[in-house]
Amino acid sequence: MKAAVVTFPGSNCDRDLAVAFERAGFEVARVWHKDHDLPAGVDVVGVPGGFSFGDYLRCGAIAAQSPIAGAVKTHAARGGYVLGICNGFQVVTEMGLLPGALMRNAGLKFACKRVELTVASTDSAFTSGYKAGQVITYPIAHHDGNYTIDSEGLARLKGEDRVALRYVSNPNGSVDDIAGVLSENRRVLGMMPHPERVVDPIQGGTDGAALFAALMGGMALA
Repeated sequence: MKAAVVTFPGSNCDRDLAVAFERAGFEVARVWHKDHDLPAGVDVVGVPGGFSFGDYLRCGAIAAQSPIAGAVKTHAARGGYVLGICNGFQVVTEMGLLPGALMRNAGLKFACKRVELTVASTDSAFTSGYKAGQVITYPIAHHDGNYTIDSEGLARLKGEDRVALRYVSNPNGSVDDIAGVLSENRRVLGMMPHPERVVDPIQGGTDGAALFAALMGGMALA
């Protein structure tokens, strides 16, 4: 399986994400935001955390208009997998691949700590390595992680089992404690916490490793 990790000016988790994919067995290609095409044979695109384009305008808004964005949207439209983490969640939401928006944290402060998450849905290649209701620990590091969606959109997410992860103790004001959401075809996951930062014991935890391992296994069976 082949993963592509996109780098924008201001990305700071792209190498971490590439390493996490590699540890799970993926062949990894690095992609620059000015590229117009993804490498041949890419199965999953990783859109990493950071502060793309300095978070000007809205977080992720400029990155969503970059040359590579069209290729990422085309990849998703034909059923390819996309994983957007932190700023990457903001980017893929701005691309229109996921509903809702990421707003300023309710406390108006940057949140940087480890948080407990509840696995809300295991019905995706990303989360199938966990048990429903399992509590896992990932780090967060964001200023605009307050996931917001209208009541109709929220009802649809819940009715279609598209809430992937919820915060145990909400650090940013996200509606319904949402930490990660899935697309309609369940092949795009956007999430604010960082699984790539907990894939090796030296990082203080390995709860994120199961996500990348499950993705590798789920894609192989798809």
